[in-house]
Amino acid sequence: MPTVFHYSADTGGGWTEGTAQKLSLAIAAVLFFTYLCTLTFSLVTHKDLFSGQSDSAAHASHAALDQPVWSKGKALLVLLVATIFVAWLSEFLVSTVEATRAQLGVTEVFIGVIVVAIIGNAAEHSTAIWMAVKDKMDLSLGIAIGSSLQMALFVAPVLVFTSWFLGHPMDLEFTIPEVVAVIVAVFIVAEISGDGRTNWLEGVQLLSVYIILAILFYFLPAAH
Repeated sequence: MPTVFHYSADTGGGWTEGTAQKLSLAIAAVLFFTYLCTLTFSLVTHKDLFSGQSDSAAHASHAALDQPVWSKGKALLVLLVATIFVAWLSEFLVSTVEATRAQLGVTEVFIGVIVVAIIGNAAEHSTAIWMAVKDKMDLSLGIAIGSSLQMALFVAPVLVFTSWFLGHPMDLEFTIPEVVAVIVAVFIVAEISGDGRTNWLEGVQLLSVYIILAILFYFLPAAH
């Protein structure tokens, strides 16, 4: 929407950087609220819909899972340690992006959209593939799509909020190739997962689309 606003308002001279930042802040608030509603829906009000089981099987599994494998304290400790390590690795990754970009001769957009995205979501990718190997496609798709939803509804708004807090407001405006890539990705995921079936050819086609987008962003000139 900020991109649409830019190209529509700019024709009449109504676009300004400050207006775009305020628009992005308002949209980020809506996205963050939607994320909270999504968590409530999936974890509280309709959690049985995401178990991948029938109602009777779900109730039976819930009875079997009454006793957790880990205590709450141990689970929180493991989560805290994992978060610290992820934060440290993220800082290490960010510090090497500029050197990698200069050495490989690629743009920051390619590094951010392709390289960082692959590395940053490696855990989700491997888990989704492992679940698919076990023929748990509902869970596999949930992990893959849920990761993208988390980036769009949580990470992006938090970045906008943080940028305003630090005094360097950012907006949610993207380039036309980036917008098209998102639209294409959403459409293809809906088409692939709509029939509830999949095969290796669809996997090849999905990888082909991703490679085509990677080639696009590789040759896309850097913005000046």
